[in-house]
Amino acid sequence: MSFISIFVPVSAFASLLCAYGLASWIGKADEGTDEMKAIADGIKKGAWTFLKKEYQVMIALMAVAIVLLGLFLSWVMAALYACGAVLCMLTRLFGMKAATSASARTANAARENGMNRALRIAFRSGAAIGLCVTGFGLLGVTAIVVNFGVVAAAEVVAGFALGVSSMALFGRICGGIYTKAADAGADLVGQVEAGLPEDDPRNPAVIADNAGDAIEVAGMGTDLFESYVGAIVSAIVLASTLSWIIPRFGGSFPLDSTAGAYFPLLISAIGIIASIVGVMFVRGGASTNPTTAINRGIYISGGIVILCAILASQWLFGTWNCGLAVIAGLLVGVAIGKITKVYTSGKYKSVRRIAAHSQTGPATVIITGFSIGMRATFWPVLCIAAGTLAAGACAGLYGIALAAVGMLSSTGMLVAVGAFGPVADNAGGIAQMAGLPKDVRAITDRLDLVGHTTIAVGSGFAIGSAALTAFALLAAYSNLAGLVGINILSPVVIAGLLIGAMLPFRFSSLTIGAVGKAANSMIEEVRKQFREDRGILEGTATPDYGQCVAISTKAATNAMVAPGLLAIAAPLAVGAFLGVEALGAMLAGAFASGLLLMITMANAGAAWDNAKKHVAGSAAADGGQVSAESRSAAVVGDAVGDPFKDTASPSVNILIKLMTIIAIVFAKVFADSGGLIAF
Repeated sequence: MSFISIFVPVSAFASLLCAYGLASWIGKADEGTDEMKAIADGIKKGAWTFLKKEYQVMIALMAVAIVLLGLFLSWVMAALYACGAVLCMLTRLFGMKAATSASARTANAARENGMNRALRIAFRSGAAIGLCVTGFGLLGVTAIVVNFGVVAAAEVVAGFALGVSSMALFGRICGGIYTKAADAGADLVGQVEAGLPEDDPRNPAVIADNAGDAIEVAGMGTDLFESYVGAIVSAIVLASTLSWIIPRFGGSFPLDSTAGAYFPLLISAIGIIASIVGVMFVRGGASTNPTTAINRGIYISGGIVILCAILASQWLFGTWNCGLAVIAGLLVGVAIGKITKVYTSGKYKSVRRIAAHSQTGPATVIITGFSIGMRATFWPVLCIAAGTLAAGACAGLYGIALAAVGMLSSTGMLVAVGAFGPVADNAGGIAQMAGLPKDVRAITDRLDLVGHTTIAVGSGFAIGSAALTAFALLAAYSNLAGLVGINILSPVVIAGLLIGAMLPFRFSSLTIGAVGKAANSMIEEVRKQFREDRGILEGTATPDYGQCVAISTKAATNAMVAPGLLAIAAPLAVGAFLGVEALGAMLAGAFASGLLLMITMANAGAAWDNAKKHVAGSAAADGGQVSAESRSAAVVGDAVGDPFKDTASPSVNILIKLMTIIAIVFAKVFADSGGLIAF
């Protein structure tokens, strides 16, 4: 194990060093003209204003949690919670900085050098965030395992994961509300009512909207940071509670807790090296399809992980089974990514069908998009089920946790794939506001279009890993709580199951409703500015961009607390009052309904978004022959889908894991109390 204890932290530090190197490389690129720099500076100020207010609330919540954990559990658990929370917030801060730094430089690269340079800057900004995620995540968990020892670490590492998950949830809720409120105000008033082009500087919400792109990138990084840590923690906890692996094929073998804990760390370290190599291969010329260049990097990094997982499994366990479980997870992630493209890419009939229905108004756009979102649950769920069966057949419950680790092993690449789209979108906004030539916007739009598909693919990986991680965490909770099984015929279990199935819907209603309320305030502000100062639309007066930033910031920070507290209070209440079996049923119900809900919302939202872009592209190709009503209908569909895919869906992703981690942290307390209400 001495090699692993050296290789893993070295890989984590290498990840952070590469993240810093990529960020420095991007920072040396030229931001462009003075006007571009001024616009970029306005976007940065808007983003940092939001982050400052958000962190004031998050730090207060973190302080309360630290005190409560210290008083009711242990100060060690509280300290680890603080470490996880701080690392999550640092990841978010780095993501914001990388995104705001890259946008203007991407636009200028498109202006001066063309597609290849613009792609490299946008993609490497996402890679910098991804490598920061993997570096912080792996370093944090490894430090706990090395310093505490495997057995002791398994008892307290959930505290670290709890800090990560809670801050990721609050950050995702807050960022999602801000981003989508600004987006709705910019689109529904600016484009639909006033007939302005997208990212027109006359639109008062345009700076808030573009700042939202950077906030979205930061949120994506913390999402996958939370998933990454959760997957590794689930494998470590299971390794300490399981003594034998009894696979469906091959002979049974003992699971040494040390080897079982170090194997997921080793796979994650290999994934870091694979991601660094893959990022370096994402490049191409003016005629190169950006998707081809990105896929090249994904396949190279995935191939490295597959080969090394087999070798590492044979070395540590004397069998390929654990390596095959890792590969099963990776292949399921790739499959879900491919399936997601079918439902969300403009190249396929699902998105084209939504775009065609824009000719009959927003109602048919919304109906068709929601139908496609629900249809998109079929194949991903079957893939996750198949992956669960395959991983379980290879290495039992431990194998399912390894499948989640395998799916997220190349997180550095996954964040890069998901993040470069919003960076390119922001670059296009800067190009539009600065009045750059149309060929510059054509390059950024092409990258943005690819990015909106790849971000959906990244969401597919995140959703698949959430399902596998949540199941592995549920198994770990069951072992810690002493549950042999859950009796589905028990009334208390049925109650817990129904409560759990309801929670993702109640949670989503709070987040989507908050977006609607904030968007309403934003729309009223934009209308007010247009009404009171006619010079804005005439181009002779400058809108009050700061007021729109302030509205989104205030609405988001005010609305973030209630959904987050629901996620924390629900498992505590059910465990305390109904007992450990009902809590296990609640987690299972939330897992099942949450999985279907987030797949539906993520795919419907992405399909509506790309349908809007397809309609806009058709209008440009036909010289504006597409009717204004069709374009408005597509914009309305996108406005409905935005809080689905960027606020509610990723937040539910975190919700189902956060509740399970809370259950793990308090499992022994609930088991000892037996529930306050006897049945």
